[in-house]
Amino acid sequence: MTKNALLNRQTYTANNKYDFDENSYKSLFLDLPIGYAFFEIIYDENNKPYDYKFIEVNSIFEEKSGLKSKELIGENISVFFECIDNKKTEQLMLHAARAIYKGKQQEFEIYNKHVNKWYKIHLKAPSRKFLVTYLIDITKEKLHTIELENARRRMENIIEATDIGTWELNMQTGERIYNERWASILGYTLEELSPINEDTWIGLVHPDDLQQELNKDMLLYNKKIDCYDDEYRMRHKDGHWVWIQDRGKVISWTEDGSPLLLSGTHTDITAKRNKQEEVLYLSYRDQLTGFYNRRYFDENLKEIDVEKNLPMSVILADVNGLKLTNDSFGHSVGDDLLKKATDVIRAGCCRNTDKLVRIGGDEFLIILPNTESWKAVEIIKNINSLALKEKVRGIDVSISFGYKTKRRIEESFNDVFKSAEARMYRHKLYESSCIRNKTIEIIMNTLYEKSNREMLHSKRVGEICEKIALRLNFDKEKTIQVKLAGIMHDIGKMGIDENILNKPQRLSYEEYNELKRHPEIGYRMLSTSNDYSEIADYVLKHHERWDGNGYPGGFKGEEISIQARIIAIAEAYDDMIYGMPYKKNMSIDEAAAELKRCSGSQFDPDIVEVFIDLITSP
Repeated sequence: MTKNALLNRQTYTANNKYDFDENSYKSLFLDLPIGYAFFEIIYDENNKPYDYKFIEVNSIFEEKSGLKSKELIGENISVFFECIDNKKTEQLMLHAARAIYKGKQQEFEIYNKHVNKWYKIHLKAPSRKFLVTYLIDITKEKLHTIELENARRRMENIIEATDIGTWELNMQTGERIYNERWASILGYTLEELSPINEDTWIGLVHPDDLQQELNKDMLLYNKKIDCYDDEYRMRHKDGHWVWIQDRGKVISWTEDGSPLLLSGTHTDITAKRNKQEEVLYLSYRDQLTGFYNRRYFDENLKEIDVEKNLPMSVILADVNGLKLTNDSFGHSVGDDLLKKATDVIRAGCCRNTDKLVRIGGDEFLIILPNTESWKAVEIIKNINSLALKEKVRGIDVSISFGYKTKRRIEESFNDVFKSAEARMYRHKLYESSCIRNKTIEIIMNTLYEKSNREMLHSKRVGEICEKIALRLNFDKEKTIQVKLAGIMHDIGKMGIDENILNKPQRLSYEEYNELKRHPEIGYRMLSTSNDYSEIADYVLKHHERWDGNGYPGGFKGEEISIQARIIAIAEAYDDMIYGMPYKKNMSIDEAAAELKRCSGSQFDPDIVEVFIDLITSP
């Protein structure tokens, strides 16, 4: 008889007893490579099994249980269970009873704390009198399973701590499993989204991102890829869009190699994407005006200069008087002028397709796709009309424009740009001069508002310059010019702190050095205008000395224009007669004596002689 035949021989007799050969059965299992124990079943008065007595065990059972056969044979099963969790005793009895009365093999797992091992127990009752037990050591497998479970729990704890949503997709059945965090990222609970299927997912993905995700799924189904790392938007419960980083990987396949299980994570990266977009925005935007910057223009010109945008008009715009405004009123006022100019440009170009670019300090480029020349002219007129209504600190917002239209893709954008730029500069020659002259008038008036003493001083110096020029036989035009230079000689003080200008005490070393900047500031202001370019040089040098020890350039003698030498004497005389905040007024005779003392060192001796004769003559 074969072993299998003997193992399966459980045919009941009419007396409900097995046809069973005890000795054959025992000898059959003694040499098995697994733990084996043979028990006699002990019944109670109600003919129910309540205990089991060891009859035979093999060497493998001894090894696995940690008990010797002499400790077991003839003893009840409780000897074995002394090293087993007692709760398992009842379970073992129950399974044994089922094995006996149902004629079925039973199995379960137990832990032997005596030898720190896990076993799988198989029970079989070949007759009502005997019970057979097979003991298989599953310690390695059990420890591996426990480790996997512990690892899974650790991973779940890590995932919870990192605030990550997890999911799993059966790609054959479409079944989806998500954790609670996945739903909470979108503002839901899992119950609110159940049942979660493909339609649920499609309904949450942003329409603009859906196709790329469906394409990715096809690549997975077709075994083109087995993992991915995507970013796309999903709709939050309150309606806004959440940026999701979705990482997925195929973790099991079917027998034919098709993907079966796909597992992955969802991370809310909205803050990260917003930061990236902010950085990108700032990298392509001028922070002062909000227009695109030169970098954007250089990097995106190829995408802009395409046939579908033809005809494309290009407008160059230059804000008039910005440099003069910066030098006179400071860069904060200059920034206000720029922002006001960009406001009117933006208002005049209201289409989303228009590109507004700040390409320089005061220069702007307006790109108008699908726009003919007549429309560009209309836009320029509209912007100019808006600009006429705007002022900054009394200064008109004035912008010079030039334009050109590109109609053929073969035309060079650079040539179109240069044509628009040349036309813009032609307009600027006239428009900028007018605005600069107006601005200079505003500067002088503003200086007078800052300091009444400066206003009176400037007017008196101008009158003194005029009288000296007449004594020196200047012609009418030069006399007017030197008088105007005398009036404007301190225009650079617009760039000096008002507290320094009106300080009643002697200036500190640092304050005096700051004040000494005013000739250069005045020069920069006036040199921007053709009408005042000569006067600018007189203003620059009116604090130079005849001996070369003046400022700012250290010029001497006739290197200094005669007009600047006249202004130097006129200003010094007025300061002596009318006094400085920290000096006592002098009489005419005292002032004349001081001028004579400084003649040949600070002042031109010839002009001093003429001026003293002028002020002392009856």
